[in-house]
Amino acid sequence: MRTAYSVETVRAAERALMARLPEGTLMQRAAAGLAAASAEFLGRVYGSRVVLLVGSGDNGGDALYAGARLRRRGAGVTAVLLTPDRAHAGGLAALRLAGGAVIGPDRAPEAIERADLVVDGVVGIGGKGGLRPDARHLAEAAERSRAAIVAVDLPSGVDADTGEVSGSAVRADLTVTFGAYKPGLLIDPGREYAGTVRLVDIGLELPPDPVLEALQHEDVARLLPAPSVESDKYRRGVLGVAAGSARYPGAAVLAVSGALRGGAGAVRYVGPAGDAVIARFPETLVSDQGPDHAGRVQAWVVGPGAGEDAPTVAKVLAADVPVLLDADGLRLADRDVVRGRTAPTLMTPHAGEAAALLGVRREEVEAARLASVRELAAVYRATVLLKGSTTLVADPGGGPVRVNATGTGWLATAGSGDVLSGLAGSLLASHLSALDAGSVAAYLHGLAGRLASQGAPIAALDIAERVPEAWRDAVRD
Repeated sequence: MRTAYSVETVRAAERALMARLPEGTLMQRAAAGLAAASAEFLGRVYGSRVVLLVGSGDNGGDALYAGARLRRRGAGVTAVLLTPDRAHAGGLAALRLAGGAVIGPDRAPEAIERADLVVDGVVGIGGKGGLRPDARHLAEAAERSRAAIVAVDLPSGVDADTGEVSGSAVRADLTVTFGAYKPGLLIDPGREYAGTVRLVDIGLELPPDPVLEALQHEDVARLLPAPSVESDKYRRGVLGVAAGSARYPGAAVLAVSGALRGGAGAVRYVGPAGDAVIARFPETLVSDQGPDHAGRVQAWVVGPGAGEDAPTVAKVLAADVPVLLDADGLRLADRDVVRGRTAPTLMTPHAGEAAALLGVRREEVEAARLASVRELAAVYRATVLLKGSTTLVADPGGGPVRVNATGTGWLATAGSGDVLSGLAGSLLASHLSALDAGSVAAYLHGLAGRLASQGAPIAALDIAERVPEAWRDAVRD
């Protein structure tokens, strides 16, 4: 499990460790890791040209000490001091002793234009807001250049705790972070600015309650349901799917396609698109008598393509089994009914749907994804899966939010969310918790999208068809 911690927690762990170590040891550990990662990124250190963008905090010190190490390996290293009177004294002395050059911001654009590598040590993890004008100009010059950009701990201008970017920020190719991942490195829009993220262990002792968790293959393999020799389709779980309408029959087909590949033993479909579902998936148990007469199920998916069928949504929410609420179902569901349910509820909005539920603009949700998913979970007393380039899953009781980034931009295609709903619903029926069902489904859905796409456009059914391969990959690792 990959975990991320708040700035406050990381700072507390750093203080505790520094109290037990000789002065400067922690910074030297960070600088050594930064220098090694930068050297690896460069490929050839000797003769390369490195520019350090140095602010007044410890990130600037890390950059200066790392620059000294690179200079001793034969790189030409130039430090640009944004605030010369506040630069880290020890780091600056080390760089000069190693033969590095020091210049002011006025000479920086020319140096950046010739650089092979630019190291962003402008602002540390405590920075708030966008870059100041002097730093913004240097960041823009670096982005225009041919140089690779390496960020120290976090790209300057990105909020470490939330991933929010409220102004200009450095766009890094590589971020070398120390001690622990920070939430802003794993959540968009911050994740987009971080590039590849490399964690350097500096010996921090962290508590067992992170802000974020990101499942890895081994976590998914542990959570995935596996039938025993005595399993039958009912023991494995039966999922009910109430989806589709005369106008949107395809939503029913796509939701069922995801459901059939999600581990449940059987899928019962209820709705007006039964003929389309049976034509594509003859193993589906189809009924047009409504949720009350569908037969026993262990979980429901309701809402994809439902149109204005509020009665069906209400009947499903009245059932005493886990319910996944998606698409039109999110709009049609009564908030107080959702809040009053005793069985688990998993809501799966995209940013626009989440904005409508919260009564804010879509841009506000996209800019503050972590705060939005937590607020929605608290307001509805439900587990919420906020879809997007980084999917977030939050429980109503708090605790770590799950983040997933296995997907690809090609997943942004009509019907992709219907497949995800069916897949997550099937995992609910297989007795996973709402948090696990949502986060495992997002992980597999993203992997399946990558496998289906291989860099090319895909359709929603392509994603469903690659879920078994994604499942096998997770279990095999």
